[in-house]
Amino acid sequence: MMDLIIVESPTKAKTIQKFLGNDYKVMSSFGHVRDLPKRELGVDVDKNFEPKYVVPVKAKKVIAQLKKDAKAADQVILATDQDREGESISWHLMEALKLKDPKRIVFHEITKTAIDEALLHPGKIDMNLVNAQQARRVLDRIVGYKLSPFLWKKINKGLSAGRVQSVAVRLVVEKEREIQKFVPTEYWQVEALLKKDAVEFSAFLIKKDGNAIEKLGIKNKEHADAILKDLENATYQIEKIEKKETKKNPLAPFTTSTLQQSAWQKFHFPAKMTMSVAQKLYEQGYITYHRTDSLNLSQTSLIAAKEFITKSFGPKYSTGFKIYKAGKNAQEAHEAIRPTDAHKNPESLKSDLEGAQLKLYTLIWQRFIASQMVPAIFDATSIEITAGNYSFGTNGQMLSFDGFLKVYPMKFSENEFPPLQEKEILELVSVTPSQHFTEPPARYNEATLIKALEKHGIGRPSTYAPTLSTIQARNYITKDDQKRFIPSEMGFLVNDMLVANFPQVVDIEFTATMEKELDEIAEGKDTWQKTCRDFYEPFAKNLKEKYDQVLKENTDIKTDKICPKCQKPMIEKLGRFGRFYACTGFPDCKHTESIQKDASGQAVTINITCPKCKTGQITVKKTKKGKIFYGCGNYPTCDFAAWDEPINEFCPTCNSILVQTKKELIKCSSKTCDYKKDAASDSKIN
Repeated sequence: MMDLIIVESPTKAKTIQKFLGNDYKVMSSFGHVRDLPKRELGVDVDKNFEPKYVVPVKAKKVIAQLKKDAKAADQVILATDQDREGESISWHLMEALKLKDPKRIVFHEITKTAIDEALLHPGKIDMNLVNAQQARRVLDRIVGYKLSPFLWKKINKGLSAGRVQSVAVRLVVEKEREIQKFVPTEYWQVEALLKKDAVEFSAFLIKKDGNAIEKLGIKNKEHADAILKDLENATYQIEKIEKKETKKNPLAPFTTSTLQQSAWQKFHFPAKMTMSVAQKLYEQGYITYHRTDSLNLSQTSLIAAKEFITKSFGPKYSTGFKIYKAGKNAQEAHEAIRPTDAHKNPESLKSDLEGAQLKLYTLIWQRFIASQMVPAIFDATSIEITAGNYSFGTNGQMLSFDGFLKVYPMKFSENEFPPLQEKEILELVSVTPSQHFTEPPARYNEATLIKALEKHGIGRPSTYAPTLSTIQARNYITKDDQKRFIPSEMGFLVNDMLVANFPQVVDIEFTATMEKELDEIAEGKDTWQKTCRDFYEPFAKNLKEKYDQVLKENTDIKTDKICPKCQKPMIEKLGRFGRFYACTGFPDCKHTESIQKDASGQAVTINITCPKCKTGQITVKKTKKGKIFYGCGNYPTCDFAAWDEPINEFCPTCNSILVQTKKELIKCSSKTCDYKKDAASDSKIN
């Protein structure tokens, strides 16, 4: 006989089995074993929000096998992840397998020490955590299943709303409207290029008559020219030199949010990819649990970091044991994301990890080690230079001690001045005015949207990545050329409909308050049924009223196009994945054509004649799922289509049109021809 340990992932099971002997059998549930049904609400709102859980088809075989293993075991130990979702999976396993008194173990890392310690101190399933997760699931299901049909009826079929996703879309829409309303303001700067002992350096105008000049203080060219006239024949004299030592402190170890942000900034990893890679690193035993908002570090990890730093760089680089404090809502029972072994530097794991895994591990290891190192020290110099009744200022810094930067490289600028003294006269090389305009606020990217969600208290570490994935998959937001989020036409429409009619559902403060209520359930301070009831009753009443009050949005636009099949007029319709042409003869005629528009609303063409029919223009189109392709404007008469963008060149081998891929590779559009060349060098690739 042996003990059965159940985890949710086969990789995790394999790693734990390596640490334990033949007295244990470690099996995987392959994720969730019970959930709400797919094709119905699955929540009885009249019976205290009783959920109707079902075993998905894909989990039935797993459950059958686990039942056999549980029956043969001395005892069953549930070892799913330590967060609310993990606790919920353990509870569902207990219910599905009909376990009477299973033991529950939790650990922050998958190492032999951590597993052995957890087995020595087993506990029971924490029903407060289970209920918090149950409340989240029920609330999300109510919003999704009740509000989505409303959007189908009032806007378009196939749309969806979500308790957290709709708030994320609102943030992106409101940012875009800020940008649209933004009016640039002109301002000017005046730069003096000065010289001492053949060394030149710049200083910028900062004061007039001893009073600071604001950033927008010099409003136009006339104002700048007047200043230049005042500065004619002025003497540039050093008024004041200030020298001081400044410190740059290391950053705290990673939480889920900061890891996702840094992985985007350094590698352009989307949040979903970062979490997938981190999951693998955790399950293989390389890092601690990756869904956390805590900055706690275990005593063992602090000792290991100090040993590594002292041995590798010397005692002057170690700060001792540095403790970091997380925000007020952080779950302090967890740990920050760190390597399970500080001595396993990235170099030592190059044979075990590769690609994205090695990159992310390196980032996590560097951040953790750096968090326990001393600050970097800079020698900073600030100089003020007078010229008549004006003052110019300039700053410089030089790194004097690298500290944590030895391990965690960060961008900084260094500029050194020649030897200077107060009251010294400097040689003027030139004075130059330059025109500038204020910039609109930047669109969100993956990092800044996650930062905004965290700042507003929307969602939790486990929800950031799925939220971003969902709103992109729904085509409510897309990415521009700089990989920043921009709302689609449908995103604007759905957001405006929800804000106007269901303000509470998409209210940032309300959603943040709901997260706090879920935290209270997890702490045993509230019941999940009451939280659901408090939300549902006013929501259901409002929804019923809005079905009668709100008219269906008409998004159709007349065109001068004629259907090539039945000769009836065609109109532009708005679907989930953007606008398309549709025949007004529907349903008798089902002819449609895809359409891709630019910012001004014009259909996008690439000024290339179709190589097949020789008469149509190549246009940018979209599939029903939103994927861009290139096709002939004469469709369906001509069926030319290509996934990659055609260029006005033809294959020297077969005379088919050439296309250019996103990776700057030019190749033949014919599937039977393997001609290709590099776009940058224009040289053929064999």
